[in-house]
Amino acid sequence: MSRPIEAMSVIVTGGARGIGRATVERLARAGASVAVGDLDPDLLDEVTAEFGSRVVAAHLDVTDPTSWRSFLDSVADLGPWDVLVNNAGIMPLGSVLKEEDALTRAIFEVNVHGPINGIKAVAPAMVERGRGHIVNVASAVGRVPVPDAATYSASKFAVVGFSEALRMELAPSGVDVSLILPAVVQTELADGVPQAFGMKPVTASDVAEAIESVIRDPRPEVWVPNWTQTLTKITQAMPRRFQDFVDRVTNASQLLAGVDPAARAAYEERVRRNVR
Repeated sequence: MSRPIEAMSVIVTGGARGIGRATVERLARAGASVAVGDLDPDLLDEVTAEFGSRVVAAHLDVTDPTSWRSFLDSVADLGPWDVLVNNAGIMPLGSVLKEEDALTRAIFEVNVHGPINGIKAVAPAMVERGRGHIVNVASAVGRVPVPDAATYSASKFAVVGFSEALRMELAPSGVDVSLILPAVVQTELADGVPQAFGMKPVTASDVAEAIESVIRDPRPEVWVPNWTQTLTKITQAMPRRFQDFVDRVTNASQLLAGVDPAARAAYEERVRRNVR
């Protein structure tokens, strides 16, 4: 039975740009109250300007449990929280053999520890109330690894595994857990990444629509576009030789070999600037 969004209070991490911002805008237009967490103060001001008191924003470093506590204090007036959308993530690309150790750690801190920190901060109150919903935005590469994004793939595999286990852990408490697995999305994070063979471009709005859909009708796993789930699971059930044949036909493993470094330069520089 579809659940109304109008009365819901939702947290969206990484909500000032890309998929997060599209999700904030979509949920706010549907009548939800939305708390936006992000590191960029200028963009936070932009995303709240359109919706008045229905959208509030505060600084949030998802890698820091203390920052989570401060964020929740700042946006407490919109709670209690019905939905947590763990969307914040980073995707530096390149050979893992040339990847700086600090960058490897940062990918896991943001992409894996970020959702875990958020869940530890928000889910206990959901469990106490006997209802709630956690939506973890992972990636198709959380099921299908891609060379030249080894650490990113590993981080998203971790989110998939964590979410699967968490779903079983929280189900008796009435808390749903959903995974969103997009293909390459046309946002800054994927600047310079070519589209996979036979794939139509996926937009941030497409992913936001999937997130809204899964909030209204909780499901364990939603792919964007949806048809890629069936193709992937059929392929992965086949022998390795067949999988290799599909890879040769689609050239999927060479997707990132065609990355345009110039188009990615600004994003890669920004990600590395924030690495401690």
